[in-house]
Amino acid sequence: MEVRDPVHGSIKVLDSEIQILEHPFFQRLRNIKQLGFSEFVFPGATHTRYIHSIGVMDIASKVFDGIFKDHEPSKDLDRLKETVRLGCLLHDIGHAPLSHTTEFVMPSVAELQLPKSFVHNGEAQATHEDYTIKSIVDSSFTESFKGVIEEFGVNPLNIAELIIGETQDPNYFTYKGTNYFPLMHQLVSSEMDCDRMDYLLRDSYFCGVSYGKFDLDWIIDNLRIAKVDDLAYLGISERAVATFDDFLLCRFHMFLMVYFHYKSVCLEKMLKRYFTNAPSEYSIPADIEQYLEHDDHHLMKILRNSNDPWAKKIVRNQIPKKIFETFGTSQIGQLKQLENYLSSEGIDFIKCSSSGRLSKYYNENDTSSNKYPLKVVRESGIFSEQLFIQDIHEATSLFEKFSQSHSVARIHCEFETLAEKNKTEILKIVQS
Repeated sequence: MEVRDPVHGSIKVLDSEIQILEHPFFQRLRNIKQLGFSEFVFPGATHTRYIHSIGVMDIASKVFDGIFKDHEPSKDLDRLKETVRLGCLLHDIGHAPLSHTTEFVMPSVAELQLPKSFVHNGEAQATHEDYTIKSIVDSSFTESFKGVIEEFGVNPLNIAELIIGETQDPNYFTYKGTNYFPLMHQLVSSEMDCDRMDYLLRDSYFCGVSYGKFDLDWIIDNLRIAKVDDLAYLGISERAVATFDDFLLCRFHMFLMVYFHYKSVCLEKMLKRYFTNAPSEYSIPADIEQYLEHDDHHLMKILRNSNDPWAKKIVRNQIPKKIFETFGTSQIGQLKQLENYLSSEGIDFIKCSSSGRLSKYYNENDTSSNKYPLKVVRESGIFSEQLFIQDIHEATSLFEKFSQSHSVARIHCEFETLAEKNKTEILKIVQS
């Protein structure tokens, strides 16, 4: 089977994988937009989790083939490759309608009845990752793995472990005495995972912006296996560190210019207002089979049929006017003054706060917090031997330069409907 993708071109799907892609659980992703409300701002951003997931799988194959190009073919290697392909393909299968926005109304983890090995806190609210695990290991979807189990000996439990980053079966990921679990998990979720490699290029393509473009081919050509004792980590050649810096900055700029756009962020806040205002109208079921019905179309139909004022505003894209915006901390005083004034006057307002770091995996006060750090390797120009290995934060100054979170705060309200005295006072605060 072949998928024609506008970002990566022709993508090959194995015969044994077709039943996975064609199963209703994976097909549901056709109706889950990658960027939620962003299409209200960027009309081209209607791409879905479905094609994104296939793109991530394709990149994972290219990376795996590249870093293992000097290894002799074997069944064990094929099993590892197929496991990481499926880990990347299915990393988003549990996403709710409008992606992250609706996790607000998910049930508790305990209600999902996950296998005990995947439960750390049953009282916590479930996330899309919990639904991902449930879909893979304990649902009708689990039956679709029959073909890859027979052909490669893949275990759905190990695919789920790869996604969450913890394994109770290191032997499954061990090849010729080396445990490749850290590297394989890094391909699914890390500082430089295949997920990010796809969504940056894909989101910038469909949004019509250039912020997310980077040299994917050069990065793939320079990824390496970095062995530390008996563990294998994902590494990058020292000569490609500058390209890694560019990759990080691309993601940072996409957050500032696309993912943090004030309209889509405000719409998410409005959706939360709707959930709070009309709690009986929509909830996400704990029954994984019923979850199949929950996609963007299902939620939008409920919103269109609702008499709740917030639902009506969302459907009509009626966003309250943005009256104030801060970048960083220099205007925090004005922000607080405006909030206090609006509250004292009984004026309803929406506060939207977005905060993003260059890297969630790097903390300048605790560099050991990243369990599986990306490695940088220096190689001999003659024999391609690895001369030394270091953690990525030791090879670039970018983490230190951007160590602080970049925060944006906005205040929205129905400014046009306010009394003149309120408008005048708000303008005084904003312009002070």
